[in-house]
Amino acid sequence: MLIRHEDLKPLEFDELKIIDYTAGHDTNSSFAEITVPPGISHKLSWSNRSDKYYYIIQGDVSFTINDESYNLLPGDVCIIPKGARFKYSNTGTKDVKLILVHTPSFKLECEVFE
Repeated sequence: MLIRHEDLKPLEFDELKIIDYTAGHDTNSSFAEITVPPGISHKLSWSNRSDKYYYIIQGDVSFTINDESYNLLPGDVCIIPKGARFKYSNTGTKDVKLILVHTPSFKLECEVFE
């Protein structure tokens, strides 16, 4: 399977800009690029289905996982196990870019948002 960036349309979710490379494909894992503008946060949530693997491409991002806070930089990876409560935010002045892999693949109905 080959998926070209130019063929994809970004979507917005609570001001996050998401490019879901695997939407509509039957895959075991899903792959997305997320842009987090300055001052924007991902609200507290968790998955009843997937482990999440975040790779930081650009910018500094603050993650909170089960009440523990971490500051991550480009090249860092954050692994969030299924069921762990998490949130993240861009407290800087430039966009943050993340790669997100869900395993098994993302299904919105299995995600819980507070």
